[in-house]
Amino acid sequence: MTDYLTTPAFLREHVLLRDGCPLHYWTGGPAGRPVIAFMHGATMDHRMFNAQVEAFAAGYRVLVWDARGHGKSQPIGAGFSLQRCAEDMLAVLDAQGIARAVLCGQSLGGYIAQHIYRLAPERVWAMIIIGSTPIAKAYSRLEIWALKASVPLFQLWPYGHFTQTIARSTALRPEVRAYALQAARQIPKADFVTIWQAVTLAVNEKGDPSLRFDVPLLLLHGDRDRAGTIRRDMPLWAGQEPRATYHVIPDAAHNANQDNPEFTNRIMAAWLERLEVAG
Repeated sequence: MTDYLTTPAFLREHVLLRDGCPLHYWTGGPAGRPVIAFMHGATMDHRMFNAQVEAFAAGYRVLVWDARGHGKSQPIGAGFSLQRCAEDMLAVLDAQGIARAVLCGQSLGGYIAQHIYRLAPERVWAMIIIGSTPIAKAYSRLEIWALKASVPLFQLWPYGHFTQTIARSTALRPEVRAYALQAARQIPKADFVTIWQAVTLAVNEKGDPSLRFDVPLLLLHGDRDRAGTIRRDMPLWAGQEPRATYHVIPDAAHNANQDNPEFTNRIMAAWLERLEVAG
């Protein structure tokens, strides 16, 4: 069973100061191999990818981080937005001399990955999106209203109970729920509200119909993921992207890569192997 409460000992920690935030990130794996940059969901941190890092560090260069305002990357600094987070990750890649990477983003990390592609498509070799939705899609006025209406609700919700709800709703496995609770409680409530406000701006009524991902795209979500419109929108997204591969992860909720790491790693490994064969 994977330990999600500690950082794998073979990873090397780095800190990059950007806009008032000390960005903490970790690297491991052999130099000269393709890079997989893992980006966690809202309220989580780098440890949510422990099972993937441990599986892929033998054959790939791996990079995980705590996005600003999460984990050890506090204080939040000059502010939080998806654009700023995308620029943060590009700065991390620059600091490591990484010209191009496979981006693997879960939930919030999936939105950040899409923004990185929009900013600098030449830096993206391929993308793995877990439990997220397309920023190109135009969402209904009701969906946008419901998303924005959640902000004042979260402001009023007692934070201790709220973090327990996050843990229960994002995962099925007890050890993953324990991790999610511990990770969420690292974040001050005011910073969570700031982060969630940025999430509500990830999608809008207009979308970006011109945005297409001209890279291999692996789309994954848990079969019991009840967050937003992910289960509805991901298969539709896959149908619109000619280079997309789509899988449903069984016995998994929103943190699907943690609930069923064995299935997730098997799908990722086969997909990555095909990428390397294709060159």
